Amino acid sequence: MNKQDQSFLKIQEWFPSLTKKQRLLIAGPCSAETQAQVLQVANELKHVGVQVMRAGIWKPRTRPGNFEGVGAIGLQWLQQAKKETGLQTAVEVANKTHVELALKADIDVLWVGARSTVSPFIVQEIADALRGTDKIVLVKNPVNPDLALWMGAIERFSQAGINRIGAIHRGFSSYEKSMYRNQPEWQVAIDLKAELPSLPLLVDPSHIGGSRELIFDLTQTAMDLNYDGMMIETHPEPDKAWSDAQQQITPKHLETIINEIKFREVDKDEKVFQTELKYLRDKIDILDQQIINSLGKRMKVAEEAGKLKGENNVSVLQTERWKKVLNNLVAQGETNNLSKAFVSKLFKAIHQESITRQSQIIQTGKNNLA
Repeated sequence: MNKQDQSFLKIQEWFPSLTKKQRLLIAGPCSAETQAQVLQVANELKHVGVQVMRAGIWKPRTRPGNFEGVGAIGLQWLQQAKKETGLQTAVEVANKTHVELALKADIDVLWVGARSTVSPFIVQEIADALRGTDKIVLVKNPVNPDLALWMGAIERFSQAGINRIGAIHRGFSSYEKSMYRNQPEWQVAIDLKAELPSLPLLVDPSHIGGSRELIFDLTQTAMDLNYDGMMIETHPEPDKAWSDAQQQITPKHLETIINEIKFREVDKDEKVFQTELKYLRDKIDILDQQIINSLGKRMKVAEEAGKLKGENNVSVLQTERWKKVLNNLVAQGETNNLSKAFVSKLFKAIHQESITRQSQIIQTGKNNLA
C-alpha cells in the first residue's frame, strides 16, 4: 500500500453529523460487567457528545485467572443500550467467531487489539470474516513499535474491501520503567500518518497512561498533533471496575475533559503568523543540519576508536565507562531542560550505532589477517 495510491474515507464520511472541526469520541467501560452497568453508562454518555459506546466483551488478559470478559451475552446488553440511546456500539474482536457474533448483534464498530495486530494470521482471519461488510474497523498499534506491522494489518483490511478503516494509537510496551503504562512513542504514529495521510487516527489515552490523571494531557497532545478522535474508557464507578480500574473515568469527568481540550487549527493563513513560523522552521532546519554533521564527525571518531581497540585486542563495549558517560549526559540534559528519558533514548541509539561500526571494523581487521 503506497500513500500515493491509497485513500481512506474521512471520519466525517463515517458520521455525517460531525463537522469538519469535530473529533470522533468513543467512550465506555473497559469491560461490560452487567446489563445495568452497560445501560447506566450508555445513558450518561448520551449527554456528553459521544458518538460511539465501546465495551470490552472478550478481554485478552496477560495471565490466566484474571477477568476475561462476560462473553457473547454482553452483546445483548449493547444492543439494548443502542436501542435506548441511539449511540453506535463498538467491541474488540480477536477471531472469526467474535466477528460473526458481533455482526449478528449489529455492532457498528469493530476494533483489533494490540495483541491481535502483532499476528498477520489473526488479522487475516478477521479481515476475511469481515469481507463484504460495511463495518467500521479500527486497528490498534501492535504491542511493540513496529510501523510495518501496523501498516500491514491496515493493508489486510483494505484488501478485504473494507473502506471505513482507522487506526488507534494506544502506546507501546517497554521494559523500561516509565510514568506511562505504555510508552506513547508519538513518532511512530506520526510516521504512520506520513505514510497514509488520509487514514483517520485516534488516540487511546487510557491505555497509554494507565492512570486517569494522565488522560487529559495525553488527549491534548494528540489533538495538538491533529488526531481525528479519541477512545477513552469510562465507567459509572471506576474504582469498582472489574478490570483496569485506575485508568477509567466517570462520564462526568469525560465531559470536563472534552470541554477543556483545545482543538487547534490545522492551517492558518494569516500572513504574520506564517512569516514568523517560517523563520522558526528555518532555524530548526539549520540546527538539524548541525546535529547531523556533528553525528557524522562523532561516528568517524568512534571508528578510529574501533580500529585502535582492534589493534590492541580490546573489547568494543566498556560497560563502566558507558554508564558514567550516560549519567553525565543525562545530567547535562537536565540543565538544558531535556528529560532523562529523551537523553537516555537518544544516546543509547547513538551508542548502539557506534558499537555496530566498531564491531564491523574489528571484524574486518580479523578477516584481513586470516
